[in-house]
Amino acid sequence: MPKADFVGVIIEESLEDKAVLRKVKILSTKIEEVVEKHKTPWLSRWTLHNVKIPEDKADEIAEALSRSLDRRHGGSWYADFKNDKMHFIIFRGKIFKIERTSKEQYEEATRYGISLGIPGYQVDFSPHIKKWKR
Repeated sequence: MPKADFVGVIIEESLEDKAVLRKVKILSTKIEEVVEKHKTPWLSRWTLHNVKIPEDKADEIAEALSRSLDRRHGGSWYADFKNDKMHFIIFRGKIFKIERTSKEQYEEATRYGISLGIPGYQVDFSPHIKKWKR
């Protein structure tokens, strides 16, 4: 069976330890202005890296990201990457490894993200949930 690499986005400013970026292939980078809606007033812009992660490194990278995400701002960061079958949603100290067909697994990860104070529109990773309100 062929390998199914993962793709996702890592916000550089979300990381306490940026060394994890050396473990992934960065496909492209975009710098975006931060606005009030983003709920990150300590930043004026952020750097979004579109990344590719080999399937056989996904668990290792997820663990490294989980340890690296910023804890100074209430743990309100996450990173995610996915392939056709699985979706990793990574918070500081908690990793959701979701089967992409599972509405229930997505709901659990979404509720967890909202419980951390992440705005509902930012935890829009589920293809099963159209709109979450805070």
